[in-house]
Amino acid sequence: MEKKETKERLWNRNYCKAMIGNFMLFFSFYILTPLLPIYLDAQFAADKDVMGLVLSGYVVAALLVRPFSGFIVDTFDRKKVLMLCFFAFFILFTGYIGAGTLLLFAIVRTLHGLPFGAVTVANSTMAIDVLPSSRRNEGIGFYGLSNNLAMAFAPSIGIWIYHASDNFQLLFWIALVTALVGFLTVSSIKTSVRPPKKEKQPISFDRFFLTRGWLLAINIMCFSICWGIMSNYVAIYGAEVLNITDGTGLFFMILSAGLFLSRLQGSKALAKGKIVENAALGVILSLIGYTLFASVEHPWAYYLSAAFIGLGNGHMYPAFLNMFIKLARNDQRGTANSSILTAWDLGMGLGIVAGGFLLEYISYAAAFWGAAAMQLAGTLLFYLASRRFFTSRRLD
Repeated sequence: MEKKETKERLWNRNYCKAMIGNFMLFFSFYILTPLLPIYLDAQFAADKDVMGLVLSGYVVAALLVRPFSGFIVDTFDRKKVLMLCFFAFFILFTGYIGAGTLLLFAIVRTLHGLPFGAVTVANSTMAIDVLPSSRRNEGIGFYGLSNNLAMAFAPSIGIWIYHASDNFQLLFWIALVTALVGFLTVSSIKTSVRPPKKEKQPISFDRFFLTRGWLLAINIMCFSICWGIMSNYVAIYGAEVLNITDGTGLFFMILSAGLFLSRLQGSKALAKGKIVENAALGVILSLIGYTLFASVEHPWAYYLSAAFIGLGNGHMYPAFLNMFIKLARNDQRGTANSSILTAWDLGMGLGIVAGGFLLEYISYAAAFWGAAAMQLAGTLLFYLASRRFFTSRRLD
């Protein structure tokens, strides 16, 4: 008599709340991202190299807190850690509203990186906890869709609101309210209480960073440098070079469509265990997108590149996250999450700063060709080394 296989439920209530909270978190943060260079220019007359330094402040702060976030999430009550960090993230949006000088704005932006770095680790680890183990690969892929969609839709909506109202204060208030909604949503997540660890484990470096995944961290950092350059300067590039004032929102809408489609298709592949194949496809599609963006200075290339970059990142990032998780023990999930996010943030920070200096002292072409070159370097590293590195070290 054949046993009938029953599939465990993926879309349980707590997992959906974690996804909604994650979407609101990233939406509130990225609704401002492409417009902050324009705001700094209009409000404080900041040069592009200064913009890069100011905007990278949150990345530096996030980098400082990421490794400790993984340790804290793996050691203490995850729900309490999540609530505390999310509340701090929400309340700091008030700082943007009151910042009257460039220095004060830079301080607020930098401080904002601390809870942002911590809450992303805590919430993603919480989502993994509430997933059924048999559907974890698939669930991780869908979870990443929530922040990717927010990172794509939020800039589009922010740009549309800015052009309709010409009011940055309104955008700051919208970000504040959105973050509050996210905080209230995750506060209702119900999880089983984990007893505190009685035995004291020795403090070692691998409790703060997943040393088993060091090469994957370098690889994902290459890709995030490209994202840092493109996402932060695409709006000002479209306005100053292509004379696109109302079409940057469309760029991010196309990007989001690519992310959405690739996440849906990629999650099915991840559910079948095709993690390496998913990543391989993603890095190639992203390479096509960044190369097209840099090589052709025309609106059609501008929008088509958004589709390729969206499709590529939608395949690539969840695959890399799954690889990090599969290199970690069960009690290292927080560390695995913080490690990939640390690597991503480091690349983002380097991309923002390098992009600002290249834009100010050389040209837009130099900045975007730099992004394409880093994507090529990351692609070669993945095909020549990272694939074998993961296969030989995975724990399952």
